[in-house]
Amino acid sequence: MRHKVAGSRLKRDIGARRSLLRNLVTSVILEERVITTVPKAKAVRPLVEKTITLAKTDTLHSRRQAAAFLQTPASVKKLFDTLGTRFGQRQGGYVRLIRLGFRKGDGADQAMIELVGSQLVKRAAERAKRKEERLKAVQEGREHEEGPEEEQE
Repeated sequence: MRHKVAGSRLKRDIGARRSLLRNLVTSVILEERVITTVPKAKAVRPLVEKTITLAKTDTLHSRRQAAAFLQTPASVKKLFDTLGTRFGQRQGGYVRLIRLGFRKGDGADQAMIELVGSQLVKRAAERAKRKEERLKAVQEGREHEEGPEEEQE
């Protein structure tokens, strides 16, 4: 019986499991989207939720707690500068888990774990990039049109 047994072992000893989960949390915060197996995604979800909740109160103590858990200083900076402010008004549910099907090599059930709203941020960035490219192309087109006319006159 599994009375009061929380979490999953993921077929690893405690050190390897802790290292795996810390690395996954750091990757989710930096990349905002990670593809992994379903059990790993389910195990990492509460840890990501707790670190984002920690980032909502931007104090020195919470920064030190996050820095003690996360692997890179860049992830701590992103957590408190962008994600803490993005999810400031949200009460929870910062992470979405989407099942992707089975992996070709070993048949493992895969899932994508991503931060809610990250696709909106990426779409807005892509839209802005496309708009800049269009404006640049239009300006280059005008320069090319003006250039030959001056030479003909």
